[in-house]
Amino acid sequence: MKKVALFSALLLLGLTGSQILPSLMSVDTLGPVKHVITALTMWMLAFIMIHVGYEFEVDKSNLKQYGWDYVVAMTAAAFPWVFVTLYFLFVMLPPGSYESFEAWKETLLSGRFAAPTSAGVLFSMLAAAGLSATWMFKKTRILAIFDDLDTVLLMIPLKMLMVGLAWQLGGIVLFMVVLLLLGWKYLHRIKIPITWPWVLTYAFVIMAVSEVIYQGSKILDDTLPIHIEVLLPAFILGCVMARPEGQDPHVDDQREGHLEGPESQNEQKVSTYISAIFMVLVGLSMPSIFTTPESSAETVTGSQPLMSWGTIALHVLAVTAISNLGKMFPLFCYRKEATLKERLAVSIAMWPRGEVGAGVLIVSLSYGIGGPILTVALLSLALNISLTGLFILIVKKLLPKGSDSKAEVKIQPNLFNEEKNYVKNAS
Repeated sequence: MKKVALFSALLLLGLTGSQILPSLMSVDTLGPVKHVITALTMWMLAFIMIHVGYEFEVDKSNLKQYGWDYVVAMTAAAFPWVFVTLYFLFVMLPPGSYESFEAWKETLLSGRFAAPTSAGVLFSMLAAAGLSATWMFKKTRILAIFDDLDTVLLMIPLKMLMVGLAWQLGGIVLFMVVLLLLGWKYLHRIKIPITWPWVLTYAFVIMAVSEVIYQGSKILDDTLPIHIEVLLPAFILGCVMARPEGQDPHVDDQREGHLEGPESQNEQKVSTYISAIFMVLVGLSMPSIFTTPESSAETVTGSQPLMSWGTIALHVLAVTAISNLGKMFPLFCYRKEATLKERLAVSIAMWPRGEVGAGVLIVSLSYGIGGPILTVALLSLALNISLTGLFILIVKKLLPKGSDSKAEVKIQPNLFNEEKNYVKNAS
């Protein structure tokens, strides 16, 4: 667990730096610096996700299972969002706020931060803990990827609520569908170099193209730029990359500290460096908890009176708890595949948040959302990031030593009467 402890310390270091930077720089300097940090974060994330795709396997004879996985992942993306939104609306806003359409829009957007699991952080941490060969890791991997896809998709109707219908949003959905089809058709069939210099170059190109599209679309319409997240393109590229003949992608994956990607010592060393840099950058990507949009006074959330830090702390704990509670639905699924502890491990493994949630809060800031709600959201995200190492430690403790992908199946008693038939038919 040494590498997990190191990654956790680097996350905290970056998180601390994100709050110190604004006091060290002028506003004119801070903006470009934050932009560079975001670009570097996406570059490192693309590298990690290419390796995740490189080791990803699809059982094309069992499509029904992936349909059920998508349903489960959709709950992991939706339940935390719904729970936190309702908490903001009915607990933190004045009574009767639920009657305001503007209040609903603003809380729906600000509550979205709680939904996405940080795929890059999660995969790096779990692999560093030596869990890559477990059923839990394989299931969490597909759920986390679907979870992030759902996050992107669910941001589209939110943006429509804020700015109205736009062709850009439909273009993003079409692009995602095309990528998924390409990944499906050419899974591990395209022979291109897979060594780290090439993968780092591929990741840079993906990040750069995404940024060019984003900046170019702002010229056309700065109210709704096209933002192509690097996670899906990078993952699909990894999926279509052919492996060397005869290579088992999961050889030695149970070794503690062994990361996703080619298994040679040099490749693993570079992957460790990239993951370490990524952890610092994820922390640095966090918005300042003291940031208040200039237009926040014009919004329902931004016009709310200040709260004492003690009250805010209680709200932070409550929001963190209910957002993670929303990730627990996998506990009630896959009862024919895994034990109760393994399903609990999957649920807890979905708790880590990171760069995607921070991105949602940055979008919220751009729409003028502020006040105590945004402060609580930022602090809750920061707390969750800080606890990532603890979450991974809990996951490792739940799994038996020597656990692998062929773990013994122990059927648990029904938790819901309706679940039995639904799971039987779907999975």
